[in-house]
Amino acid sequence: MNGVIKQIEKGKPFFEKISRNIYLGAIRDGFLAAMPVILFASMFILVAAVPEVFGYTWPENVSTWLWKVYNYSMGIVGLLVSATTARSLSESVNRRMPKNQYINSTSAMLASIVGFLVLSVTQIDGGFSSEYLGTKGLLAAFVSAFITVNLYKFCALKNITIKMPKEVPGTISQTFKDVFPFAFSVLAMVIMDLIVRGTLGVPFAEALATLLSPLFTAADGYLGICIIWGMMALFWFAGVHGPSIVEPAIAAIIYANVATNLQLHDAGEQASNVLTVGLGNFVGTMGGTGATLVVPFIFLLLARSKQLKAVGKASVVPVCFAVNEPLLFAAPMILNPYFFIPFLMTPMINVCLFKFFVDVIGMNSFIYVLPWATPAPIGLILGTGMGLWALVLAILLIVVDFLIYLPFCKAYDNELLAKEAKNAELEAAVGVSRAAQPAMVGATGTDTFAIMNNNAQVEESAPTLEKSINVLVLCAGAGTSAMLANALTEGAKQYNVPITASAGAYGSHYEIMKDFDMVILAPQVGSYYDDIKEDTDRLNIKLAATKGAEYINLTRNSQKAIDFVLEQVK
Repeated sequence: MNGVIKQIEKGKPFFEKISRNIYLGAIRDGFLAAMPVILFASMFILVAAVPEVFGYTWPENVSTWLWKVYNYSMGIVGLLVSATTARSLSESVNRRMPKNQYINSTSAMLASIVGFLVLSVTQIDGGFSSEYLGTKGLLAAFVSAFITVNLYKFCALKNITIKMPKEVPGTISQTFKDVFPFAFSVLAMVIMDLIVRGTLGVPFAEALATLLSPLFTAADGYLGICIIWGMMALFWFAGVHGPSIVEPAIAAIIYANVATNLQLHDAGEQASNVLTVGLGNFVGTMGGTGATLVVPFIFLLLARSKQLKAVGKASVVPVCFAVNEPLLFAAPMILNPYFFIPFLMTPMINVCLFKFFVDVIGMNSFIYVLPWATPAPIGLILGTGMGLWALVLAILLIVVDFLIYLPFCKAYDNELLAKEAKNAELEAAVGVSRAAQPAMVGATGTDTFAIMNNNAQVEESAPTLEKSINVLVLCAGAGTSAMLANALTEGAKQYNVPITASAGAYGSHYEIMKDFDMVILAPQVGSYYDDIKEDTDRLNIKLAATKGAEYINLTRNSQKAIDFVLEQVK
């Protein structure tokens, strides 16, 4: 087993390289920017649909209004993502561009929107079809964003532009500078759409979705979902944030399938598409990557070692809300041979059980999108329409996960218990040895060793700050980062230190980063250090990365968190 772990460690640089791919990052950050719209729409659809489970039907005018809000938010998410993805990608490309040559990200965003509309919309009777403006058009949104940004990059590098006299104001000059790349981008989409419509008779968005449907169908099978959530766990086990690598590749289909499932459900049919965003949030990563929901409870209730009991106590609440970094790094579970098998096996078994309930028993798959931090059993029940079988499955998953993790947790607990017993013997032996030594008594009759020991524990006075420090803590989803931000806020109040802190998700920090004096990266986004350092250096912002156990210790001890910031400043 240790040999397998070493091989996984050797692959970590390759995994990190994949996670830093700018196109995967653009998809991830594009969705992150659009997530408030998705969650907002989900709240309206829950209000519109859930009462029907209990036999209550909204008046027609209220129902129409609720669905109108949903359709004008989730119904245009493809258009929104085409813009946010283009903006994110253009910002990543700009970091690699020569000096004085850059892409106007706002212009690229607008060009991507127009290109997406060309690829997705069909004009009908003076209006247009909106079928592919939502999640069905996400693939076309990515195509539009990628082509647009690359054409803007080409024009910038080749200096293909309309040059204006130097007397012309900068804003006006920039407008003319963007004419050629904007025109080339839209023209490229027009040509693509004309070719596809002329040969296949359907819009590009529909043709692309049809072309890739066999791949998505295969991914919806038992083998496909096992590979997807097994790879997420494998990457995370190696210390690289797995969802950041895998989810962008399936982002389009997992959201599109939710919309399709809702249509099936409303038509009185079974919502049968398994590969959905809810499958990941509430089944495959139940309690976080590795399906670790039950692990803190095992540690807290059944472990005998002090270490695991302490980890269980500290991590039980965060893990219930899908923030499992305190568990992964404090136990630790990352690169721990004891947890390799259950960490990979449990997510795969969970998703297969879910598919069995959908395919064989006839339970509905996910028809709603809920916030990822919703406790997994609740998210599973609500997201699938509050059916009885969903409740049964939630209980079954907890039991199965408990049985899978229990023997591995007990084995690791026994090892730690033996180490703790050995350490206790050594400490007792040292204590006896000290007692046998002649006492060195001073004027107050105090043991000299005790004086030295106490003095060693006296901490140096913290350096004073000439000005306040505003700290931004970044992680993958703003859950883990909130733990350190809260510790810093509490420590600043307790020790009267002028430090303020905020939590954020990597990818949504570009616009706000300039307002901070320091950025701290949580371990899960540590692989992006080199990328973000270019921005922090340009903005003269201090950047600090943390490691797993170090980060967890900082979140638990507000004084250590404050000391960490002060040390970085010093």
